[in-house]
Amino acid sequence: MQTLTDTHQQFASFFESKTLQPFAYLVSKKLSEGNICFDVQALDNEIENLPNYYKKTIINHTALANEPLVATENSPKQPFILHNNRLYLQRYFNYESQILSSIIKMCNAELGVINSRMDALKTHNQLIKKLFDTTFKSNQTNWQLVAAISGVLNNFTIITGGPGTGKTTTVAKILAILYAINPNLKVALAAPTGKAASRMAESLKTTITNTTSNIPENIKANFALLQPLTIHRLLGFITNSLYFKHNETNPLNYDVVIVDEASMIDVAQFAKLLNAIGPQTRLILLGDKNQLASVQAGSIFGDLCQAQAKLNLFNVPTANFINSFFEDESQHIEADNVSKNTLQHTLFQHIIELQFSHRFKNNEGIGLFSKAIIQNNQAQIIDFITANTDAQVAIDTQCNAVFFDDFIAGYEAYIHESDIKMALKKFNKLRVLCAIRQGEQGLYTLNKNIEKYLSHKNLIDTRTEFYKHRPIIITSNNYDLDLFNGDIGIVRPDVDGNLKVWFEDAAGELKSVLPSLINQAETVYVMTIHKCQGSEFEQVLVVLPQQQNIAILTRELLYTGITRAKNKVFLQASQAVILQAAQGQVKRTSGIGQRFLEEL
Repeated sequence: MQTLTDTHQQFASFFESKTLQPFAYLVSKKLSEGNICFDVQALDNEIENLPNYYKKTIINHTALANEPLVATENSPKQPFILHNNRLYLQRYFNYESQILSSIIKMCNAELGVINSRMDALKTHNQLIKKLFDTTFKSNQTNWQLVAAISGVLNNFTIITGGPGTGKTTTVAKILAILYAINPNLKVALAAPTGKAASRMAESLKTTITNTTSNIPENIKANFALLQPLTIHRLLGFITNSLYFKHNETNPLNYDVVIVDEASMIDVAQFAKLLNAIGPQTRLILLGDKNQLASVQAGSIFGDLCQAQAKLNLFNVPTANFINSFFEDESQHIEADNVSKNTLQHTLFQHIIELQFSHRFKNNEGIGLFSKAIIQNNQAQIIDFITANTDAQVAIDTQCNAVFFDDFIAGYEAYIHESDIKMALKKFNKLRVLCAIRQGEQGLYTLNKNIEKYLSHKNLIDTRTEFYKHRPIIITSNNYDLDLFNGDIGIVRPDVDGNLKVWFEDAAGELKSVLPSLINQAETVYVMTIHKCQGSEFEQVLVVLPQQQNIAILTRELLYTGITRAKNKVFLQASQAVILQAAQGQVKRTSGIGQRFLEEL
């Protein structure tokens, strides 16, 4: 009996139909690549990716309509669904349908309360003007205030924007307004990973303690009660189950749910999250639409942001209402962002893109370089590489060992620091980021190289697994230890000389765990760019593989790595690889955009 090593072929072989098997193969393969479905009209482009066995049997995709195991949306359940010339596994079609249905329900539910919410906002006019300094002349629309008003008016809101555009600041001010309207407001904060949840807590804490936030002291007390959770914990994980305690029949008991780093959420988790939120609850999703999509199937956040031809569009009454909060007309929503069309997309007025970065300048440094990458501006990228004089961006196209060693010398600081809490902070000031796990420029080799460097300096001794000063990252959720995928700690002795792994909790306090209790962790001098989403560092070194034509190298990946740096980014890669990465683009197939259009 022949043994199949191709898992997609193993899946396809379960089905007897010779007509269905090639399509089953392609659906499985596309799913493994992050796509929710397979566009059967693109069949000609995929035939070369099929095993020779299927190339001989595949026929026109119209034959799928006669396959008994292929259903349409309204027919009895079958393993496959064909909708709009897209072939899905039934489960993923259901996820997409649940997302669509949940968003439509939320948007419809807000229609009955929009007038009362407008009245409440008018009542707190002075607070809003104080929070956003509406007298300031900026000569550009204050999209943070626009997003805040939208977040209060809507039941479903997406706030997207690049690093430093003020997503967390805007959310803090939305909460300040909502707490002023209802001091007993029940709020949930969540993120896909423990690290992202912790950073959300830290960012909110920084925002509300900043004297320029103008948040009243009596409202600040409400923020102290907020405890960001992972989405798994928010929904109530059930051990060894795909399901959660909170769902459509047992929704979350909150007035407002705010989710950060939403671009990291895969389609399954997105569906389950929306399913657990009642239509009367406000849901606010934060994220950067240009960042990498989720590791698992789907790029729903990006798909939603791209579902309309233009973002930041409002109808005349809503634009006039929002503009009434500005004392200076230079901050008004401009005419180009006002639509008079009566027939509008479901997501119309529900997605706001923040466009001004308070961290990076648009005409230099990380801001300009990241923009050139995401827009594939090859000429501008070459200018950065050849000039190499920018204060925030340093590029080594020769892959020089000295360039690498000069950066990793920064790790010596946390080892010399005796205070554990301060050592963690110093360690998290910098990070080496890479694109791949294997190979010379991969995670494992780079981590080993850094260990060799520090060993040579007699700063670490790697003869034991949990050696003193070893930095580790947790790679799976451990609810018993209250440790989550993405949590970072360092190994240090306690006062009795016993080695422990030390972490900071969400409140910024130290907690320690015996190394013997941790069974899924990796050394973390180096992180993959996928893993570092939701993190920020003062400085990062991005190391790309030397070989070209690696599918994983895309503009989204490079953009995500570069924008993890707050102050300076070092990039080590050949010019050819950088330019090729900027040309590559993540393209994941889903039907969510088309299905929204069907609702018009």
